[in-house]
Amino acid sequence: MNAIEASNLRKTYKGDVTALDGLSLAVEAGTIFGLLGPNGAGKSTTVKILTTLSRPDSGEARVAGFDVVRDASRVRRSIGVIGQKPGLDPEATGRENLEMQAEIYGIVGAARRERVEQILDQIGLARAGDRLAKTYSGGMQRRLDVALGLVHRPKVLFLDEPTTGLDPEARAELWHEIERLAREEEMTILLTTHYLEEADRLAARLAIVDRGRVVAEGTPEQLKSELRGDTVQVELVESSNGNALAALQSLPGLSGLSVDGRLLRARAENGAAAVPAVLAALEQSGLQVASATIARPSLDDVYLRHAGRSFEQAETDNREEAL
Repeated sequence: MNAIEASNLRKTYKGDVTALDGLSLAVEAGTIFGLLGPNGAGKSTTVKILTTLSRPDSGEARVAGFDVVRDASRVRRSIGVIGQKPGLDPEATGRENLEMQAEIYGIVGAARRERVEQILDQIGLARAGDRLAKTYSGGMQRRLDVALGLVHRPKVLFLDEPTTGLDPEARAELWHEIERLAREEEMTILLTTHYLEEADRLAARLAIVDRGRVVAEGTPEQLKSELRGDTVQVELVESSNGNALAALQSLPGLSGLSVDGRLLRARAENGAAAVPAVLAALEQSGLQVASATIARPSLDDVYLRHAGRSFEQAETDNREEAL
């Protein structure tokens, strides 16, 4: 059974800004599903619609079996939501934050005390439960944020860019907690992220979003396995101004050539064998190479294939369009 279903969602904001352009997806119950895309791709708009915080201009969506427009109140009782910004009260203790959240959902008395203690223990904050939340580290605050979304035992948990702004150690801690939730609580988790590594590690299945559309969907391994061979990446000392493409287009065995400033990418059946010819061709064209690397296909390569631009370039384009 699918815990989340969305069909042909469309949403336009003032100024004819298209946030969603026919987005569709299905999330199987009990799995971690990733929405991967650069900032401005439409991920947060999708979450707002699925969590009843916004209405689509057209299209339909169901969460936990309920229509997000007609049965909005039932959807809200069935979900937990952790947004990009902290939802905790920094002037309250961790325990007080959880007690207030429990009361909102009608959990009172001994049941509330038992649930709060249980969650504090689960997220590793039992010893810090009586400290003010403002004294917590960034990672601890984010774990408390996640706990707030779990108090009422939701069927579906939405994590919207949950690790943005965290240092690597805190990010790794939160990854571990998300994996635990999916494994032990058998919870459906929809995770939005613009971190390629995060989607690759956590998501059992993911949808790559670009300009408000799903351009590719599958498991991370399935998506990467569609790309045969190796990725050859060359960093030039100076921008090529188009000369790099001209220099390499005649080389046999290369495909998917692209240049982004000083960065050149191509695909090759055997990357190690292709690099000497690539370097020689660039040198003959008067282009100096700063570095060259060979790697197995990544989600960035998948994004490039389906969106027609690199993930980094998409981030830049979306920032410029937002100005």
